[in-house]
Amino acid sequence: MGMSSGLGPPADKQQSIQLIRRAVELGVTLFDTAEVYGPFINEELVGEALAPFKGEVKIATKFGFGIEADGKQTGLDSRPDHIRAVAEASLKRLKIDVIDLFYQHRVDDAVPIEEVAGAVKELIRAGKVKHFGMSEASARTIRRAHAVQPVTALQSEYSLWWREPETTVFATLEELGIGFVPFSPLGRGFLTGTIDPSRKFESSDIRSVVPRFSPAALQANQALVDVLAALAKRMNATPAQLALAWLLAQKPWIVPIPGTTKVHRLEENLGAAALELSPASLREIDDAAAAVSVQGARYPEHLQKLVGR
Repeated sequence: MGMSSGLGPPADKQQSIQLIRRAVELGVTLFDTAEVYGPFINEELVGEALAPFKGEVKIATKFGFGIEADGKQTGLDSRPDHIRAVAEASLKRLKIDVIDLFYQHRVDDAVPIEEVAGAVKELIRAGKVKHFGMSEASARTIRRAHAVQPVTALQSEYSLWWREPETTVFATLEELGIGFVPFSPLGRGFLTGTIDPSRKFESSDIRSVVPRFSPAALQANQALVDVLAALAKRMNATPAQLALAWLLAQKPWIVPIPGTTKVHRLEENLGAAALELSPASLREIDDAAAAVSVQGARYPEHLQKLVGR
């Protein structure tokens, strides 16, 4: 997402393509995008970058927003006809024959989830989609969808500074055999320790309107980064690696998707896979994190109402 929108101006296209291909070289096999990133241009970028690796990687994308030709969003739209149209358009932009994982980006209260799951089921039967995913959905809605078409993965925010999924959806995911794909596993960059409390965000950066990134909240939340940094130093790791290793240690069915526009950050993030945390280290991280009260909502009100439905 951050290569095309949401976190400031778009990154250089050729550099982004090189970065994605470097990720493949380093063993990354799952790439996550959405039609709304841009809109549209991120799918085109991912499609071009991964064209040489057809069949070697998995590509996930998402439907669920109404988008006009000029890119203007018109709210949620998970009507079956729209889902089918998005699938066809995404296939072309991604230069693939089948979408490996097709997520509903946000639950649309105007369309029964059974109809949404049924539409994806038809796409799976038609060979255009392999697996059905959901994003930021409640346990109740996941169960209703799963009864129509098995849900392969749930993608929601989860990290050391947003742990609500542990109490709201984890039991359901484990019971139903659904994988969990945490987005913003590094707290939109905050857990890396590279965001100073005085940081100013551009208007094209979602963090400019996120309460958790207000100057006062950043100042208060710095305590969590300080704790992570101290623990990471003792373990010969970076705060980002520690945060990702902690995520990987929570459940065997968790696959975090950290994003970056820099090769050295890609390599740093992947180093987390080799960082094994002992039970004692995990307890220490949990205890340290529990001692810090994270300040600020994770979304402004108009976006917060779209999650947990």
